[in-house]
Amino acid sequence: MEDKGMKRGLKNRHLQLISLGGVISSGYFLGTGYILQQAGPASVLSYLLGGAIVLCVMLCLAELAVAEPIAGSFVTYARKYINPTWACGVGWTYWITWVTYVPAEMIAAGIIMNNFVPEISQLWWAIFFCLLVTLVNLFQVDKFGESEFWLAIIKIIALIAFSIVGIMIIVGLVGDQGFIGTTLLLGSGGFAPNGYWAIILTMTIILVNFQGTEIIGLAAGECEDPAKSIPLAVRNVTWRIIALYIVPISILVSILPWEQAGLDESVFAVALANYGFEKFAACFSFVILTAALSCVNSGLYGTSRAMYSLASIGMAPKIFAKINDKGIPQNSVIITIITCWFIILLYSFDSSDMAYTYLLSLSGFTGAIAWISICWSQYNFRKHCIARNSEDKLKYKTPFFPFVTLFGIWAQVVCMVVIASTPDLRETIYLGVVSLLIPMALFKIGNHKRKKRKKARLGALSSAE
Repeated sequence: MEDKGMKRGLKNRHLQLISLGGVISSGYFLGTGYILQQAGPASVLSYLLGGAIVLCVMLCLAELAVAEPIAGSFVTYARKYINPTWACGVGWTYWITWVTYVPAEMIAAGIIMNNFVPEISQLWWAIFFCLLVTLVNLFQVDKFGESEFWLAIIKIIALIAFSIVGIMIIVGLVGDQGFIGTTLLLGSGGFAPNGYWAIILTMTIILVNFQGTEIIGLAAGECEDPAKSIPLAVRNVTWRIIALYIVPISILVSILPWEQAGLDESVFAVALANYGFEKFAACFSFVILTAALSCVNSGLYGTSRAMYSLASIGMAPKIFAKINDKGIPQNSVIITIITCWFIILLYSFDSSDMAYTYLLSLSGFTGAIAWISICWSQYNFRKHCIARNSEDKLKYKTPFFPFVTLFGIWAQVVCMVVIASTPDLRETIYLGVVSLLIPMALFKIGNHKRKKRKKARLGALSSAE
């Protein structure tokens, strides 16, 4: 099944870097300090568990996206293999999540540029970046893919460079500290100074960091040769995400005492500055800027495709399903951008840390709902194939079915239970549930009214005959 309106201009390298762009955001460079504060060196296990969940979700998505490469994929899959009402809730919740998270990344970019050019306020910088990514997202899709490719490359090079320097610090090749080994890793309270339960408590923020991988599915309708590109991209992106998180984090907790971690500045920069790499640490401000722009770029791409998918299946105004002559869902992009602009203005009145923390936690809940839907859809899809004896015809199969699928679902359910049991984050569950249920209720009411009108028309025709 192919989406005839969308142009397949994304190459395999674009597909891989688009997903990485959504995942390695400014929140990774700035927010890792919170994870280290809570879990200490055991943060490595938090990221490993998060990586395992990502792997399960991506393997499920690969099977669906190869079988049915459709733009706005997981919304369409949820409608077809779960329930239309549920799909409406998931699609709108996903859209709401990104149009509130993207402005936060723009504000982060504005703060960084304001430090370089204090004469221009962070709000004006944020608006400038918003205009920039608007233009990029309205170009042909291959131009978007190319820009995202190079933005993501900068982040990857920075993390590789940090890992190399970090290893040299650990073994004593640079600096005057000598061989460090596991001194800092196991010192100051041991590997898990706050207990192993802290690993589970930090999982919600970890999953926020990993969100964006599902954009591969949203891009399925616009990539060349999806049967080949998507499985390859899923495998490569999954392992690269794990490597770009696990390896740098492992090195970080080996060279930086976890008590020094915080949210005031990037812990990567703090660690480098501790060993005399002040200039390299300063470069991370530029890296964080590109990370924010890259996340905004891929986030706008993904959420506009989700809006397009909702409109295509009658769950949003039809005007947002219109494709321009460049193969871009122009109206979906424009309404998404306008909403982001509006929220940027709201941030100018309240940019408190509490609002940002709530936003991250809400993203964790709504992102988990999207991921659960992917696994749930794949589970029902495979069962459907088995019932019709068409399982052998699948070009790509999720391995170890149904164990991988069920782990992907229930691990995230546990994470949401943890959110509900954490007093500081519990209110985000209420916000997330409301954002899920309101679109579902409106769709249900609208569907009921449509059925009544159809029944009335049929009754009128019968009477006329």
